[in-house]
Amino acid sequence: MSELLDRRAIKLAEKAADRDEAIRLCGEALVEIGAVEPGYVDTMLARERSVSTYVGEGVAIPHGTFGGKELVRRDALAVLRFPEGVDWGGEPVHLCVGIAAAGDGHVELLAALAEILLDEDQARELREATDPETVERLLGTIQEDSE
Repeated sequence: MSELLDRRAIKLAEKAADRDEAIRLCGEALVEIGAVEPGYVDTMLARERSVSTYVGEGVAIPHGTFGGKELVRRDALAVLRFPEGVDWGGEPVHLCVGIAAAGDGHVELLAALAEILLDEDQARELREATDPETVERLLGTIQEDSE
């Protein structure tokens, strides 16, 4: 299994009071697996303040600012599911895919994620996933494309 998606960063029964807490949880998952320095979480919150990372269909893809790249140790994803949903600027979010990417790696990751999310069936399956294996299967193509 690629280091891009560490099973410890797949958390499918999370709760967050609001968007900022959900972003913090995504960032903390990336910190826990050693992909980013703790300060990266603040850059994820700063990114959200400048432009929403909500992409539609109940999904948000929080990631850090350009300045936060120096805090990335290695490219990685964190997948957090919020079964009860989180208010994301008026939109309900049930799935957050946190991205840590050095260089321009986030562009490839975002493009690969978008491809999956544009497929209605795959997007629904990812939003409703209750086991890490489902997430690994659905996002396995991203690992292959970005390595």
